[in-house]
Amino acid sequence: MDTARTCSIDIEVPFHDVDSMNVVWHGHYTRYIEIARCKLLESFDYGYTAMWESGYLWPVVDMRLKYVKSAKFSQRIRVQATLVEWEYRLKISYLITDIESGEKLTTGYTIQVAVDKESGEMRYQSPPVLAQRLGAK
Repeated sequence: MDTARTCSIDIEVPFHDVDSMNVVWHGHYTRYIEIARCKLLESFDYGYTAMWESGYLWPVVDMRLKYVKSAKFSQRIRVQATLVEWEYRLKISYLITDIESGEKLTTGYTIQVAVDKESGEMRYQSPPVLAQRLGAK
């Protein structure tokens, strides 16, 4: 079964997210992708609360962002999150674009691994609950 998932959110860059050069401070991009990631996870009913209730924590263990072009104050941007791997880890790719022009601003990915909530041990394979939520098993 196809488990590909993509979600997007639109954001108008607020004044408090820009620096003295009138561009989004690089650290705020992590918040933007977090919002998109939460929407993506909720789209298959496995958001952070559901993860916790299923007995697993999913910490981010790797993150990469490539800044192609700066976003600016009041610019409307679209943040797209796509689930690209799930069998052994969650790998989610991101694309941030200008809504008006479609121009690429930022790309990146995050990797999360399943950790048993009780033992604190990392799993080397995603737990069955994830496949069930994705409709894969």
